[in-house]
Amino acid sequence: MIYLSFFLTIMLFIIGLLMAKPSKKSTVEKRVAVYITGEMDSDESDKEREEQLSFYQRFFKPIVNDFKKSFKKRMPGEKEAKLEKKLQRAGNPFGMLPVDFRLFQAASAVLIPGFFAGYAALIKLGSSAIFFAVFAGLAFGAFMPHFYLKQKTKAREKMALKELPDTLDLLTVSLEAGLGFDAAISKLVSKKEGVLADEFQRSLEEMRLGKVRREALGGIRDRLEGVDAVKNFISSILQAEKLGIGMVQVLRAQSVEVREQRKQRAEEAAMKAPIKMLFPLVLFIFPSLFIVLLGPVVIQFMKGF
Repeated sequence: MIYLSFFLTIMLFIIGLLMAKPSKKSTVEKRVAVYITGEMDSDESDKEREEQLSFYQRFFKPIVNDFKKSFKKRMPGEKEAKLEKKLQRAGNPFGMLPVDFRLFQAASAVLIPGFFAGYAALIKLGSSAIFFAVFAGLAFGAFMPHFYLKQKTKAREKMALKELPDTLDLLTVSLEAGLGFDAAISKLVSKKEGVLADEFQRSLEEMRLGKVRREALGGIRDRLEGVDAVKNFISSILQAEKLGIGMVQVLRAQSVEVREQRKQRAEEAAMKAPIKMLFPLVLFIFPSLFIVLLGPVVIQFMKGF
């Protein structure tokens, strides 16, 4: 019995050593890999990532993603395409997709009327006033998301129009220095920031993914269709490429035209300024002047009688 137990002990010890060698070797290999590549093991890294995630990312985010997928299936394709175009024109605020914007619309249509009704009940208004507050909240909640998109689109188009002359100058200088058109756009993207730089960067990425230059530049024209100067600029580039005209001459002519248009817009705004100043002048400044100048006279006149 003693010999049998001794034999089993030795056998288990040898088996343990044989099993420990591969695990020790794998541990050493993992440590060497971490030291060389800086990458941790996938299982350990996944566990650490799960531990680093917040409660919202672990619990609520999968539920929200599933709800978005189910909501997206119910959206018609045509409406989704139109909404995506509007979001692109607005610069995709907050990285919103059509599904996110629809959810934002639904949330505003529910929360804003509830807020209005709660405020009306808090200040103890009547039932008719609460009903009117709910109706006003519904109208505001339905109107506000589209109004926000329109304002973002207008601001983006205004910024693109402001950046266009400098963008044309940089492209012209780059082409005159001997760069190709794609290289000139890369130089523009690396040197400038703004709406046009972002649009040209997107067109470059699309061309690298296999899109034709005409389609990539046409996308800029579609996303900035409210700016006639940008549309004319893109159309002239595409026309010059189609007819084989020198790109430098086209860009130089476009630069002169755009600067002349900017000068005309500045003159037009200067001519509109006196008319715009007339309303605050009549409503706010003239009454104050009349009170200061004629007030003492009226008081003395009333005392005399």
